[in-house]
Amino acid sequence: MATQPKTYITPEQYLEIERKAEFKSEYYQGEMFLMSGAREPHNVIVWNLARELGQQLRKRPCRAYMNDMRVLVNATGLYTYPDVAAVCGEPQFLDETRDTLLNPSLIVEVLSPSTEGFDRGRKFEYYCSVESVSEYLMVSSERVRAELYTRQPDGRWLLTAVNRLEDSLDLQSVGAHLALADLYEKVDLPAPPAPPAAAA
Repeated sequence: MATQPKTYITPEQYLEIERKAEFKSEYYQGEMFLMSGAREPHNVIVWNLARELGQQLRKRPCRAYMNDMRVLVNATGLYTYPDVAAVCGEPQFLDETRDTLLNPSLIVEVLSPSTEGFDRGRKFEYYCSVESVSEYLMVSSERVRAELYTRQPDGRWLLTAVNRLEDSLDLQSVGAHLALADLYEKVDLPAPPAPPAAAA
């Protein structure tokens, strides 16, 4: 049986469809990918992140956006929805609709089992190609852990990883301080797996 050929659409067609759609889809290389819903821990962490950033950026020339703000990775043509994006200075948008951000300073992804591999791998590579992005933060929704990648002057990325509720992170890109206790407030994490039984 012959397989159905893929239908490729242009970025302009994607935006026309997406702006009328009831559900969000990402776009890459001519294809749209419907986004699935997230579990409660993921949603609570995203809310806590946005709340903390929003409070700290109130009197600074920076803005934080939750996961309805689309970001365009120009170098790859990826249109995606980070869990949180923030920009310091004047935000730049694709067009007058102001729903596709071009110059985020900070990108945050809350990791879920179904997306963690992509967020750590290819998607990280894509975000690295955005010149304005100076920090990439990944926060686990399975356990207490956050990993902050900071772009260095020579182009390398420095990793700072924390995994205790008393730990905190300084986000130089937006001048904010995040305590893990605040990020995981009211988050019911799944029980850790039991260690393997010792051999008799």
